[in-house]
Amino acid sequence: MGRLPKIGIRPVIDGRERGVRESLEVQTMNLAKAAAKMIEENVRFPSGDEVECVIADTTIGGVAEAAMCADKFEREGVGVSLTVTSSWCYGTEVMDSNPLIPKAVWGFNGTERPGAVYLAAALAGYSQKGLPAFGIYGADVKDAGDNSIPDDVKEKILRFVKASLAVAQMKGKSYLSLGYTSMGIAGSTVSTDLFQDYFGMRTEFVDMTEVKRRLDEGIYDEEEYEKAINWTRANCIEGEDYNKPAVQASRERKDRDWETSVKMAMIFRDLMIGNPKLKDAGFGEESHGRNAITGGFQGQRQWTDYMPNGDFAEVLLNTSFDWNGIREPFVFATENDSLNAMPMLFGHLLTNTAQIFSDVRTYWSPAAVERVTGKKLTGLAKEGMIHLLNSGATTLDATGQQMDKDGNHLMKPFWNITEEDVKRCLENTRFCPANREYFRGGGYSSQFKTSAEMPVTMSRLNLIKGLGPVLQIAEGFTVDIDSEIHKVLNERTDPSWPSTWFVPRLTGKGAFKDVYSVMANWGANHGAICYGHTGADLITLASLLRIPVCMHNVDEKYIFRPSAWNAFGEDKEGADYRACANFGPLYR
Repeated sequence: MGRLPKIGIRPVIDGRERGVRESLEVQTMNLAKAAAKMIEENVRFPSGDEVECVIADTTIGGVAEAAMCADKFEREGVGVSLTVTSSWCYGTEVMDSNPLIPKAVWGFNGTERPGAVYLAAALAGYSQKGLPAFGIYGADVKDAGDNSIPDDVKEKILRFVKASLAVAQMKGKSYLSLGYTSMGIAGSTVSTDLFQDYFGMRTEFVDMTEVKRRLDEGIYDEEEYEKAINWTRANCIEGEDYNKPAVQASRERKDRDWETSVKMAMIFRDLMIGNPKLKDAGFGEESHGRNAITGGFQGQRQWTDYMPNGDFAEVLLNTSFDWNGIREPFVFATENDSLNAMPMLFGHLLTNTAQIFSDVRTYWSPAAVERVTGKKLTGLAKEGMIHLLNSGATTLDATGQQMDKDGNHLMKPFWNITEEDVKRCLENTRFCPANREYFRGGGYSSQFKTSAEMPVTMSRLNLIKGLGPVLQIAEGFTVDIDSEIHKVLNERTDPSWPSTWFVPRLTGKGAFKDVYSVMANWGANHGAICYGHTGADLITLASLLRIPVCMHNVDEKYIFRPSAWNAFGEDKEGADYRACANFGPLYR
């Protein structure tokens, strides 16, 4: 709901007329146009929409033109500010003073005019005023009039823009809490202050009885339901029933669970974003939804003790396709773990891909694997691995069955997914009747193994009393282990759930000394897993939100934070904590 944020480009200039300004007008405006073109060619929204850059009507040589630019940006819905210059400018007179819009300054590295001198002066001004800004400065000197963007500058601009757009897209949206605390899991004790102060988001609480009411009163699109249940019967393969014969449901009950599960998926979606078809059916209030960009379902136990679980609904929402075709995946947490939903949302907004929700379940050492299976781990898994397993919100995109033209396995933005990708994902998934020891009310859980080696990043937001939120990051790989090893290990837990075997990239020190240490230092029972090595982007995003990063394995050369962070000490982790504490939450 609402318009998408735009990126504002501010070409600032030495305002001294009668020679100086006139000599810089064309070059400075061309830098702005080059930056806008590069951004628009390389960044898209998760919806598939192209980003739009808005350039100030004139170069900005003083406070009056800065004010005119700010007015234009407000009218246009700008949510990100990038200042560009090739020369000295009058620091605070031309700066962007909006405290809620992420900002960066690109100072052209040239000798004819001192763009770098302005960059340093501007960053000092931003820091002094408590408006953290990112400084972008190319490593190599360029000639005046060269409007090409060096690779190192391009990398920093894009990292800043992607993270800043994530901030802008979250602002004003909602987290939909369907139910509340699940099984005493702290992350499902949803903190309204956290969402308001750090993300600028509402928290919408809807009791699970509203889902039951909509089921009982038929508050869903009947026409879509017929399409959905027929698609499900044709494409979702029912798997083995692992329940003891005495507690297995009848065929009639299983069929009814399928019907309820499909309706739940539709109802969850309608509660998040609304559905105009409901208004046509006489349910005007229900048709609006809750403007939710993410959400979660409590489920256990008050719902699942007597109703089908939310697993099928959760997995379909988080997947890049359903009965309506290929589409943008939702971000939806099982067990209403809001502190896992948010890093899932971070990953989705940064990469445009579907996200994996998993229990960080078990560390398997090489010795333990060999003892249990009689076989050795090899390849990336030779030093051990972590079993990621959860009954609920693991996207079907994580089957590893999406491929590029060269046959490489990956997880794609939805607009690149083909019908063949969808077919393979479904063919490699089974939907097993739910484990009735856990889910007395029945339902269906997805069952698959991530059958590909893919780069991924696991992250988690933890809330610490007296400190606030902190972010953990672990880049690594999914591994496709020997099928016999997988079978033995998987059957020691619940074999009806989706499995992903994860190996973090080790650094030989601290939490990344070995695989065991990653598991031992993880701050909660859940992790959000995103396709690609996105740790550097997450670090930039966290700094914009004033959330310190307590654990990561990202090479220091890729860490990009506001320049003010440099004033808090040379130890980057400690400086991050001090800077975040000093500047405080973005919206408080």
